[in-house]
Amino acid sequence: MSNFYESEIYDAIVVGTGISGGWAAKELTEKGFKTLVLERGRMVKHIEDYPTMNDDPWDYKFKGQLTPEERARQKKQSRTGYTINKASAHWFVDDIKHPYNEEKRFDWMRGYHVGGRSLMWGRQTYRLSDLDFTANKKDGYGVDWPIRYKDIAPWYDYVESFIGVSGEKLGLSQLPDGKFLPQMQLNCVEDHLKSKIAENFDDGRLLTIGRVAHITGNKEFEGRSNCQYRNRCIRGCPYGGYFSSNSSTLPAAEKTGNMTLRPNSIVSEVVYDADKKRATGVKVIDAETKEEIVYKANVIFLCASTVASTSILMQSKSDRFENGLGNDSGELGHNLMDHHFRAGASAKYDGFEDKYYKGRRPNGIYLPRFRNLKNNENRDFIRGYGYQGGAGRGNWTEAIAEASYGKELKEAIVKPGGWTMGLMGFGETLPYHENKMYLDQDKKDEWGLPTVTFNAEFKENELKMRKDMIEQAVDMLEKGGFRDVQGYDNIGAPGLGIHEMGTARMGRDPKTSVLNGNNQVHTVPNVYVTDGSFMTSAGCQNPSLTYMAMTARAADHAAKNFKKSNA
Repeated sequence: MSNFYESEIYDAIVVGTGISGGWAAKELTEKGFKTLVLERGRMVKHIEDYPTMNDDPWDYKFKGQLTPEERARQKKQSRTGYTINKASAHWFVDDIKHPYNEEKRFDWMRGYHVGGRSLMWGRQTYRLSDLDFTANKKDGYGVDWPIRYKDIAPWYDYVESFIGVSGEKLGLSQLPDGKFLPQMQLNCVEDHLKSKIAENFDDGRLLTIGRVAHITGNKEFEGRSNCQYRNRCIRGCPYGGYFSSNSSTLPAAEKTGNMTLRPNSIVSEVVYDADKKRATGVKVIDAETKEEIVYKANVIFLCASTVASTSILMQSKSDRFENGLGNDSGELGHNLMDHHFRAGASAKYDGFEDKYYKGRRPNGIYLPRFRNLKNNENRDFIRGYGYQGGAGRGNWTEAIAEASYGKELKEAIVKPGGWTMGLMGFGETLPYHENKMYLDQDKKDEWGLPTVTFNAEFKENELKMRKDMIEQAVDMLEKGGFRDVQGYDNIGAPGLGIHEMGTARMGRDPKTSVLNGNNQVHTVPNVYVTDGSFMTSAGCQNPSLTYMAMTARAADHAAKNFKKSNA
């Protein structure tokens, strides 16, 4: 530690400013904790640092396509398709500057800046249920969750009321209802498919509008206004129409006067005191100057995202923890999960030619899980999946042909095309111990830290589930009266779902898990981990709401159990 110098002492340190870090900052500062918030990337201020928020397609050369030189620096980041355009590429990291390794393909999407991926997320906002919290115990995969739905339900309420979630109440046990703002509306073709599914299936299938963290209705949210249906969310929303750390939780933390935000701060490890049997702070490398600093605090929240937080724990070695802080179980880095998707069907619909829709709704349909709700129903796969998707009118380029020109071409371009509909399955991946990430000590980044290597894959259960995803999507569209129904399967690799999780899982037994039911490291209770790494199983729902609720719950626990430094 001779090359580190020590700085002032804080009540709490939060590592990361994304979905979880923003919530940790808000909750701890509002409870009176002087809190240092560390972000490894650059500063991004709400509104003023969204450079493309109001750009139109014609503002870019070549439709905004990246040049070959630019694409070469984001080769892995471009696998999702998110970074193929200049309107959003600036939010994603440079793969050359921030490398990682793959034994098997893994698409690790990252944004190193204040707000993290809360600026780029898909905003689908669903609760887990006891179907999810009891799944591991019932079928024997992974370990039992140390909590149940009743433990997290009040915190779902709390978080939803603050971020703003629009949606429809359905009364389904597998997808609990929440505190909803007025729902966005289905268009006519989506509504048609909804009625046909209800008419033709009796197994609980129900099509609804997606539940999204967008403000609708008349409720006021400080510093934010309603969604404007621009569908430019990935650029950063100047209206604060959708939830992000930058527009919501970080301003709330700033308002308390208790937050110190330090960007360009790479946390290399958690400092552990063997005599006190607790963490005393974190080591930080300044990303720009490479200066090394130790910050001290009574409580530490790791919210850097699954892979980053797990890496920090792995790097935090001592005589007590030779394999990484809190890694007595050996489970740190294992049980890596992501959702598998991009399997389903698309089709065309003849009709409603006199109908269109207003605006660009930043949301689609959702069809909640209907498989294996009780006892796996004698299917050849366990767990389940939902569907996301939507309907729209066809692309104007269909009108272009060699013979089209002049008046006829102009009329064809402004005339809407035909209706199309897509259903895409979104399924659970089991917590396989052998799916893992680890550190390569021989390959270092420019700050001298080991790089991450991924070794994970989808297995037989996921492949069998995907077959059912396709078959059922085709069946629903055909029975809905659609034509040219085409099933598809474009599995890609783990990481594409951008829901990496599970590498520091919660559990009841310290011998088989890293964290307890309060998100504390079993053997270092003043360290909390509240990003996706705590997940014990994945469910088939988008997980960000669960990260937020668990973070708020953990911060409440910390405030009740750890004194402030100046107390």
